[in-house]
Amino acid sequence: MREAFESRLKRFRELERLLSDPAVASNPRQVREYAKEHAGLKPFAEKHAEYSRLQEQIRVTQEMLGSKETGGEMRQLAEAELEELKNRLSQVERELEILILEDDPEGERSVIMEIRAGTGGAEAALFAADLYRMYTRYAAGRGWSVESLSMNPTEMGGFKEAIFAVEGAGVFKRLKFESGVHRVQRVPDTEASGRIHTSTVTVAVLPEVEDLDVEIDPKDLRIDVYRSSGPGGQGVNTTDSAVRITHIPTGLVVSCQDERSQLKNKAKGMKVLRARLYELKSREQEARRASDRRSQIGSGDRSEKIRTYNFPDRRVTDHRIGLTSHRLENILDGQMDEIIDALVEADRQARLHRQVGGGF
Repeated sequence: MREAFESRLKRFRELERLLSDPAVASNPRQVREYAKEHAGLKPFAEKHAEYSRLQEQIRVTQEMLGSKETGGEMRQLAEAELEELKNRLSQVERELEILILEDDPEGERSVIMEIRAGTGGAEAALFAADLYRMYTRYAAGRGWSVESLSMNPTEMGGFKEAIFAVEGAGVFKRLKFESGVHRVQRVPDTEASGRIHTSTVTVAVLPEVEDLDVEIDPKDLRIDVYRSSGPGGQGVNTTDSAVRITHIPTGLVVSCQDERSQLKNKAKGMKVLRARLYELKSREQEARRASDRRSQIGSGDRSEKIRTYNFPDRRVTDHRIGLTSHRLENILDGQMDEIIDALVEADRQARLHRQVGGGF
């Protein structure tokens, strides 16, 4: 761990030097990247400074106890202080370890969530709407804001697709484990025989990025406009306000038709495209760190079955950590901390085991 401490402290000092370098100051993109990394390491640097002060105080106190001139009441006070200093040092060391394990440069980002009905037809679409409600209620409970980006509703009140942004502090840190396949087992309202159906919905959680995070050459884009379809009101359906953006090099396609304004739809579409391109880039980097990912909770892969919501038993099971809760209604009402806290802790423990076992 001490090697990890020194490595991060060295990087913090290097960033301070770089941020004061005139050559760096002339490059806004670099300044932004370095400043962001510097801010992320600052809590660790401040805690490490306390760690160093405690080590020095322990050294001085031990020297005092080693002196023949220290006796009587003074020795008792020094011994008591030494014990207190050592206890505090152990606590600070543990806090430093937690800061390292929770070191996620993307953790504080807002996110773009994509919910899509999978197998199960109309029932899958209805459950997609249930998950959308669950996440929006969870966001409201934590004081986060939700912005609709692209919705494809069904006539029965479900969603074929729902894309929305969740903004606030620590959003990605809390929601990143939601990516994957969510399975529901229940009797649909349309099932006369009372037979339990199994349907699936896929969820993707993408860290929201800004223009400087992803460079997009306008020449790599094909933008088509067309008339919106489906529910949306008279103004939306009678103008060519819908926008389809194709990123030619990757083949990624984003469509947005929620707004009456073509410009607003384009802005929302670009927000989603940037997030998807950033995810693509991140996955390429993560593939090179495959051994690290295997020791973490889930892969974040959209094809991985992560959770089952069983209505007959009022049970929710997260398959990655073997957690089962019989609070299905509460969870679908947005009370998700029981599951999310367990996932965050399990991931922290997995990374601690890997780092202690294999070294940093």
